Amino acid sequence: MSDSFLFDIADSLLGKLASYAHEEASKACGVYEDLQGIKATLSIVKCFLLDAEDKKDQNHSLREWLKQIQNICCNAEDMLDDVQCQNSRNQLVQSSGSKRMKVGHLLFSPIYRCRIAHRIKDVRDSLDKVVADGNKFGLERMDVSVERREMTYSHIDALDVIGRDNEKEEIIEFLMQTCGRGEDGDKGLCVIPIVGIGGLGKTTLAKLVFNDKRMDEVFQLKMWVCVSNDFDIRRIIIKIINSTSVTTSTPILALAHQENIEHFEIEQLVSRLRHKLSGQKFLLVLDDIWNVNRSKWIELKDLIKVGAAGSKILVTTRSNSIASIMGNVPMYTLKGLSLENCLSLFVKWAFNEGEEKKYPYLLEIGKDIVKKCRGIPLAVRTLGSSLYSKYDLDKWEFVRDSEIWNLRQNKDDILPVLKLSYDQMSSYLRHCFAYFSLFPKGYLFTCDEICNLWEVFGLVRAADGSQKVENIAREYIDELHSRSFLQDFEDFGHTCVFKVHDLVHDLAVYVAKERFVVVKSCNQNVPEQAMHLSIVENDSLDHAMFSTSKSVRTILFPIQGVGVDSKTLLDSWISRYRYLRYLDLSDSSFEALPNSISKLELLRVLILFRNTKIKRLPDSICELHNLQVLSVRGCTELEALPKGLGKLINLRQLFITTKQFVLSHDEFASMKHLQTLGFHYCDNLKLLYNVAQQLTSLETLFVQSCGSLEALPLYSFPKLQTLLISNCEMLNRWLNNESLITNLSSMKHLYLGDFSSLVTLPRWILGSTNTLLSLVIKIFPDLTTLPECLTIMICLKRLHIIDCPQLSSLPSDMHRLAVLEDLTIDGCPELCRKCQPRFGEYWPMIAHVKHVFIGEPTGEEN
Repeated sequence: MSDSFLFDIADSLLGKLASYAHEEASKACGVYEDLQGIKATLSIVKCFLLDAEDKKDQNHSLREWLKQIQNICCNAEDMLDDVQCQNSRNQLVQSSGSKRMKVGHLLFSPIYRCRIAHRIKDVRDSLDKVVADGNKFGLERMDVSVERREMTYSHIDALDVIGRDNEKEEIIEFLMQTCGRGEDGDKGLCVIPIVGIGGLGKTTLAKLVFNDKRMDEVFQLKMWVCVSNDFDIRRIIIKIINSTSVTTSTPILALAHQENIEHFEIEQLVSRLRHKLSGQKFLLVLDDIWNVNRSKWIELKDLIKVGAAGSKILVTTRSNSIASIMGNVPMYTLKGLSLENCLSLFVKWAFNEGEEKKYPYLLEIGKDIVKKCRGIPLAVRTLGSSLYSKYDLDKWEFVRDSEIWNLRQNKDDILPVLKLSYDQMSSYLRHCFAYFSLFPKGYLFTCDEICNLWEVFGLVRAADGSQKVENIAREYIDELHSRSFLQDFEDFGHTCVFKVHDLVHDLAVYVAKERFVVVKSCNQNVPEQAMHLSIVENDSLDHAMFSTSKSVRTILFPIQGVGVDSKTLLDSWISRYRYLRYLDLSDSSFEALPNSISKLELLRVLILFRNTKIKRLPDSICELHNLQVLSVRGCTELEALPKGLGKLINLRQLFITTKQFVLSHDEFASMKHLQTLGFHYCDNLKLLYNVAQQLTSLETLFVQSCGSLEALPLYSFPKLQTLLISNCEMLNRWLNNESLITNLSSMKHLYLGDFSSLVTLPRWILGSTNTLLSLVIKIFPDLTTLPECLTIMICLKRLHIIDCPQLSSLPSDMHRLAVLEDLTIDGCPELCRKCQPRFGEYWPMIAHVKHVFIGEPTGEEN
């Protein structure tokens, strides 16, 4: 398992050098041509990194050479961000009417250019030196190599498989049914995808189905084809033809009479294929598909449609997107094995038959080992096999107490198999993936949280500056989900939440290495190479020896209840880690943020979430011109926002909790890039601000638990797409203001919750009839009806109705919501009864919806 992480870092830096934002900043500062020289030399270095990574374990000098490159990349990134930070200052000065500021800037500019020119020269000289030094290692230029799993075959001994009987029966039942017409109009040729993470047993399940005797009775012809490599139609046709020969006679006779068709022209191959399949009711398994172009798939499918009615294709893949392309019926998402079945499988691999009875104390440890496998059969086999014929208690305890990436891995064990999926990803996505290692296992991620991390470090690429980085980052999340790396995925429209499977987390830790460090009390020393620190224990703040290196870029506290309580410690971090980009001090308990915070000139994200003791923010925070995300959400003792907040012209997201009664509009007017604004637990706030002027970039507005707020100036947000209002009782009258209809023509996602006296929804949702994608209604105890206009929302994809106990009916034309994909009705006892699948009187109106969740009809109000 060769590593490519430094390659990914270099690739990311090259992407940043080529990005629209950095090119514009470097041109504005007059250093564009100088930076192009760095780009050219770094491209040469990158070509040799993969070979160097492969050979570093045998060469100490090579390891040192790679460290030098890593340091140079860090210095170059700091320099690039410095240039962009200076450009932000330029923009602030230009927008200011102050002649004094402009004169000061003009005097400063030559000094700055001289200083940055020296830094660029230092980086170029360092890169030239490592290129010269690298020549003596005899390195070869290499591309990222993608390892492949070996070709699969159809044979299996069913007695060796544990815990897949139910899944096998479900697949067989479906195969034996007559297939209806698919979305693409095909009748009789069902394509059933089996999807799941690597090591879950997709191929094993397909083998069990393929070899079941009932399949011989249903299908005249069975064919097994392992695709694995690129979806090459010619190669697949040859494999299908050869498979028909094997499955229509005894294997030995088939091989003896098998014709050599490798040299055939494509026309001959197609003719032979169609002749073999014509009129035959067949079962074709396409195993282990990694990538497929939709047009290629349609082309292949058209060639094999000549089979008899009832023919089926069974596909196995790790990718949801591939399953969506190929399948014309709902995909079969394979789940993990039960703990009981995992233990049986573990015993099978760790002991000879019956031998486990002699070692009950080892079996108890085995139960703990099995839990860390999280239902993945290959992980169970990997750990069980590693302990076969070993009865030493220490060895079993070592496996139990070690993280899986620390254990020796053979070629077909769980980490190499999972790493195949990792190797398939583009370099930028591999780099993004490593950031999952900073969070504990079982952590519930929000899309915005992880995407902010990626965006801060330039991993989200918008090549021409036209596409929003937030949209690209969401595409990254969707791709990781498609590759089965994410689980418990819930899409709420404007955002999503998910978890990372424990073994996928292990893989993230494996690839991240010493650059990403989770700080615990047992970590006495933080490596000098560490760039991203995640602190998960309060004790670790007292015992851990933090790196003295200036390379630290990230400090975060991802566990509730763990945070900084010492202003002195925070001051020392600010002084030591001046290149910090991401500082998340959630759940901290200091009363004041140090004035020295302004020294963190490159800081992009500052999160003070849920600091219930902080009372003030220094005005110096407004000197952080590079800041893009600021959150003081949950800082319930915060008396006021700092003066001069409007200087934060690059702010994209702002989340506020304050004791103020009214906010100054002037502080918001200059925030031209502000896209997300949130007000949370602002108990005294009556007005958001008192002057009518538009925030033309704002797309998302959250207003939560602001009990005194009487109105929202939606006219100030002409591009508003997402609106969440929750637990704001004084807004009841405002919600019924019909004049708001014209202000919602861009609305895509609407979330309304905790309104105790409303008996129907506000009529102004009519204004978003042609745009609304998501509508969530939660905790409306007096709501009795839904508006009929709901059924003319032509774009509505997601409708959640939760905890509305008086609501007992749906609009009569619910079936008109043709694009509705996700319907949840819960906490509405009578309505849930009427919507029960198959038997409820409303079921025919909602049966067309792809994903439906109906709560228990007898459930009590929550």
